Parts: sequence; structure tokens; C-alpha cells
Amino acid sequence: MILDNLKKNSLLLNTYDFGDDFFWGMSSSEYPITKKADETLFSNPKHQFSTIDVSFYKTEFEKYKQDIDLIKQLGIPNFKFSLSWSKILPDGIGRINTEAINFYNDVLDICKENGIESFVTLYDSCLPLALEKKGGWSNREILDWFENYVTICVTAFKEKVNYWIVLNEPSFFTGAGHFLGIDSSGKKGSNNFLPALHHALLCQSIGFKAIKKNTSKTTQVGTFFSCHYIISDTYSDKNMKAVERIDALLNRTFIEPSLGLGYPIKSLPFLKGLSKYKNIGDDDLIKVDFDFIGLQNCAREIVCHDSFVPYLNAKIIKDDKARVKKNYLSFNIYHELIYLIIKKYSKYEGVKKIFIVENVALPFEEVDLDPTIGVQKTNNMQSFLNQMLNAKLSGGKVNGYFVSRLKEFDI
Repeated sequence: MILDNLKKNSLLLNTYDFGDDFFWGMSSSEYPITKKADETLFSNPKHQFSTIDVSFYKTEFEKYKQDIDLIKQLGIPNFKFSLSWSKILPDGIGRINTEAINFYNDVLDICKENGIESFVTLYDSCLPLALEKKGGWSNREILDWFENYVTICVTAFKEKVNYWIVLNEPSFFTGAGHFLGIDSSGKKGSNNFLPALHHALLCQSIGFKAIKKNTSKTTQVGTFFSCHYIISDTYSDKNMKAVERIDALLNRTFIEPSLGLGYPIKSLPFLKGLSKYKNIGDDDLIKVDFDFIGLQNCAREIVCHDSFVPYLNAKIIKDDKARVKKNYLSFNIYHELIYLIIKKYSKYEGVKKIFIVENVALPFEEVDLDPTIGVQKTNNMQSFLNQMLNAKLSGGKVNGYFVSRLKEFDI
């Protein structure tokens, strides 16, 4: 069923419309790992790993083999997946788990045997518990911890990897975890968020440079961002300024410093608090000459002014309060979204190539048009690809598309 539906969708547009150098791929995040109850202090415990369990690796490898086999059947040449810092260095530093190194080497080997290019993510919300207990991303020592981890990975896998992704969604593991407190660590507020943000962006640059230093000149390195298209509930001056602040927090703050544009302090004054966490030379150290960036979890957010929200004076309006069409899984239906997102990020001079990983849009949406008609299925994937192609043809820098969840085609 999955294969039939994906093939059906792939015929909706001619892939050659996107050009011979366009990357088509599949994406898979780190498979979840069960933890003991006493280790729930960590801000994403499902990604923890502390003991060597050979049977676990065998089970995990079988899952990867199934994914890779399906990718091969589909004729898709690229596969994006994540490494786990917690698996490779269970204590964060020091002892290397050779079982993990061998496991990832096996995954890379099976990709190569099947003619599939590996896109390898170094960090995808899998900080070792031992480092979290030392302050995690809020502790500046993480610059050294991260450089050590990256160097180990590059040394182990550099002969098999041409495309590296340093961080996956830094806005999630710093913003959601350290600003909003959406985790189990108990950390919340600007005093946790600001150092975590700054250190993550410094690590992004340090990781980029470590990869470039230890690999061939042809190696490509980037980072994948979650991104949001922010619009106002009304056109009042207060609401329009609220849009600017939310856009700065969710989007600009995570890319502009790396491109040499600095933090958007003018739009988001509370970022002035970063000064206490910055060392001399950080403004230069933080800059990255990305070979590519990735955009994923693309979403539209409707915002309005709210004087009661600290730091922002703005809030995101919940879907049930905003009159937007929704599909049967409650995701906003907004076909022009990906076009607008691509065009938005293509305006940055420092952005050379954009890869899209769309793990929100579904291939089909169900819209109940009329009780006498019943449910009509319309093709969301076709609309999504059309908008992506329109963006490319009108100057957008989009250069690749990775489907993230194969199960979405099993309807």
C-alpha cells in the first residue's frame, strides 16, 4: 500500500522539472529508546542510552534495513538519518561505545551497498544525561564537549559520509526546552534559554569547522531549522509588531547570527540579555558559511499582541480560536505555505541551497464538503510539490526534498 501510493504521487509531476541536480530523499529521525524511570531528569529521556545492549542494536538495524530496502525499491537516492550522542558517548565525554560506532558503520555500509547517499545528522535532541546534569546547553563547557563528539564521529565515518547536518532544529531543543519548559528538566525562562541559544549556535559553527578541517574539500555541511510563517490576526499596528517579535524569536534568532547579521535585538529587545553569556570573539566565532540549510516542520502561526506575555508581548492564537481550515489530523491546510517559506529564506545572501524535509504536510487531506457527498480526498502532496516548484522557478534556492514519514502514504 505504501509503495503503490508513493509511486502514484511521484507521477503527479515530472521530477526533471526540478532539474538534474535536485536531491530527492527520505528522512528518518533517531528511533526512540526506552529509559529507566529514575533517568527522567533529562529533557528528552526517550533518546537516552547508557548501557550496551547488543540485542537492541540488532533490532534497530533491522528497522534501518527495512527503511533502506524500501528506499531502494522506490529508486530514491538519498537517506537522511541521525546519530545519537548518547549512544556513541554514554557519559557525554570519555569512553566511546564501540558497539554504537560499529552499528552506524553498518548502517552507512548498507546505504552504500544499495547506492544510497547518506545525509547524517550529528545532533537531534539526544544530549547524554551526564552532560544534562552539568547544565547541558546552558553550560559553556558544551563547546568543548560538542567539538569532541563531532571529531569522534567525523573520524569514524568520514570515508562514508559526504553530507553532514550539524544540528537538527536548534529552536526546538533550546526554545521549547529552555524557554517554554516543554521537557522534564525543570528549566524554564530567559536565564536558561539565552545561554542555551548562544552556546548551540557557537557549537553549530564549531561543528561545521571541525567537519571541514577533517574531511575532503567536497564534503558538504549544513544545519536543519524548523521554520514558521508568521501572520497577524488583524492589520493593527500592535498586532503587526507582534508578528515581528514572534518571527524574530522563532526564525531570525536561529539563522541570522550564523550568517553574520547578528541577533535581531532591535525586533526582540530581551535578547540584549545575551551579552552576559558572550565572550570576546564570539560574534566572529558564531559565523558559518553553510553549504546548505534544511527547513522542516514548516508551519503557519497566527499571532496577536498580548501585554501579559513576558518578553514578547505577543501570543500565538490556537487553531480552535483562529478560523483556519484543518485536515483530519488538525494540521493547518495552507498550500502556499512552503512557497512563502522558501522565498523567505532564499532572500538571505548567505543561504546557498535549501533542502526541504516536510513532516507536517500529509499526502492526502480529507475535507467534508457536504453530508450528501461525504468525504472527498484531495491531493495535498501534488499541491505541495507544485508550490515548491513554483518557488524554485521564481528564484527560490530550493535544491532538494526529503519525505520524512513513509507511513503517511499508507492510507
